[in-house]
Formats: sequence, structure tokens, C-alpha cells
Amino acid sequence: MYQRILVPIDGSDTAKLGLEESVRLAKSTGGRLRLIHVVDDLSLALAMDAYSGHAGDWLNELRMDGARILQEAADVALKAGVMVDTKLKEEFKGAVYEIVLAEAQGWRADLIVLGTHGRRGFGRVVLGSSAESILRHSPIPVLLVRSPQSLSA
Repeated sequence: MYQRILVPIDGSDTAKLGLEESVRLAKSTGGRLRLIHVVDDLSLALAMDAYSGHAGDWLNELRMDGARILQEAADVALKAGVMVDTKLKEEFKGAVYEIVLAEAQGWRADLIVLGTHGRRGFGRVVLGSSAESILRHSPIPVLLVRSPQSLSA
């Protein structure tokens, strides 16, 4: 069964749902998790806008935030008795989904688990969907975990 489970995580509530599901799955199969957080050009642009009134090193802020997100998620897995490692990726070429899929292939993941908002229509078009792109292009199985709110919409 699934022994090597890749979990992209960004600190969002939906990513936390994906993490929780991946922990349950890893516990039941005796598998291990690799948590990945991507700092990309969009993250950098958004940080620059968010911190526009403050002096500072935006990239360093994103790195520190990513490391914190990964550590908090790893703590959840470790507390549940699941083996876990983390990977902070900085990539400024290519889309996030390409970075995630490259990591999945390089690590020889059996499964990718990620949370998704399950947006449809205009919301999906405007915000894009890394989850959808991962699902469409992944050569390995993908488990999408939707938030309860998206199921009632």
C-alpha cells in the first residue's frame, strides 16, 4: 500500500485537512510522509505587496514562514507516531504543481495528498488551482481532501 506519501503544505486550513488525512493514512499503512512547502515567484510577489510598508528581507521572511509551517506540520505527524521529513523548496521558474510533481518523482512517492478548497467557476479561474494541475499532470495517484464548507456549496 502507500508507503511514501508526499504532502504539499502551505499553512492553510485546507492544507491542514490534507495533512490530517495523510497522517491517518500513513498510520494505517505504516508509511512515511514527506512534507513540502514551496516558495515561488508568486509567493514572493504577494509578500512584497503585503510588506510594502515595512523594511525587510521578503525572501527571508518567506523562508522563515515556510520553515515554521513545515515544523508545525511535522510536529503533528510525529505526535501521531508517523515518520516524517520536510522539504522547503525555493523555485522561481515553473509552476508550483511542476515543483511538487518533480519532488514526488524524485522521492519516488506512492501518493500525493493535498487539501483543496474545491472552488468552481470564476473563483477557480481567478485564483488558479494547483490541486487541479497536480491532479491532471500527476503520474502517481493523488488524494484530494476537500474542506467541509466546499462540500455544502
